[in-house]
Amino acid sequence: MKIALSGGGTGGHIYPALALIREIQKQDKNAEFLYIGTKNGLEASIVHRANIPFQSIEISGFKRSLSLDNVKTIWRFLKGVQDSKKMLKEFQPDVVIGTGGYVCGPVVYAGAKLGIPTIIHEQNSVPGLTNKFLSKYVDKVAVCFDEAVASFPKGKVVMTGNPRATEVLGQNAINGKLSVGLDPAKPSVLIFGGSRGARPINDAVLKTFTQLASRPYEVLYITGEVHYESVKKEAELAGNPDNIKIKPFIHNMPEVLAGTDLAVTRAGATTLAELTSLGIPSILIPSPYVTNNHQEKNARALSDHGAAELLLEGDLSANKLIESIDRILLDEDKIVAMKSAAKKIGVPDAADRLYNVMKKLMKDK
Repeated sequence: MKIALSGGGTGGHIYPALALIREIQKQDKNAEFLYIGTKNGLEASIVHRANIPFQSIEISGFKRSLSLDNVKTIWRFLKGVQDSKKMLKEFQPDVVIGTGGYVCGPVVYAGAKLGIPTIIHEQNSVPGLTNKFLSKYVDKVAVCFDEAVASFPKGKVVMTGNPRATEVLGQNAINGKLSVGLDPAKPSVLIFGGSRGARPINDAVLKTFTQLASRPYEVLYITGEVHYESVKKEAELAGNPDNIKIKPFIHNMPEVLAGTDLAVTRAGATTLAELTSLGIPSILIPSPYVTNNHQEKNARALSDHGAAELLLEGDLSANKLIESIDRILLDEDKIVAMKSAAKKIGVPDAADRLYNVMKKLMKDK
């Protein structure tokens, strides 16, 4: 089996593709892959590091206002389609799948026009412009939220979940806690705002150190590299509480998540897929700076079902954050109920579901 993939711009589009690749490699040792992205995008370094064959095209996104840059974008799209067709003809894939980002546009469109079975994977509850455009041409649209179904043509949509949900399973929770200095016997809350951190979350957390020091639970605080030094200084001023562990970044997130009792985080689609797959209760602080406010809508898909508490950035304060953490972690019944609700939403076999959609599509076409 030969599979061409495309996805770029953010980790939320790239990591699901890589998780899918790893699942397919487990089931089919002879599978071959080609990843088409942009040379300067995040995907270039990440995919190369994963030892997946990579080729690039040049593409940019449309401006939402009238702009001469959109003329350049149309030209780049047409050139991208031409270049993608050449790459696909040479590779001869059995299926083409796009996992989001501008680069998927020309790649998946080219695949559809060449008559190759095509799929797009939409991680968010609110689809982006590229996937809305591509949905008219592809054979199948794989989604992760019920809320996204109505945005796509009837008959094409299939619920698969996010392949990252599969990848976080089977980790050792005790090893995860020990790797970051947490006590396996104590409940813990993981606070993180993404790989670069999130200043509003940091600002609120910094003011909670003195109160957190007296709590019976432990805190693992992932600051992001940018904020790490300033956070360490604040921790020193608070007496470096023993129950607060501060890290700039961790490379074994799946293992650490396995030992987490509560997460305080943004509401990116991949993060939510991981949390629900593992049944981890969460306090979600969606970023208001994303397209179509999709993180808040992602968060509500969990909070409306009791799997998370929603805390809008505009309402965020140190006191509200502490109150929310205490309300969940210090109430055993609430923790159990939220874990159960998260598990019901989770799709732990997402990678296998998506792979099966691919195999059926190839068989039927």
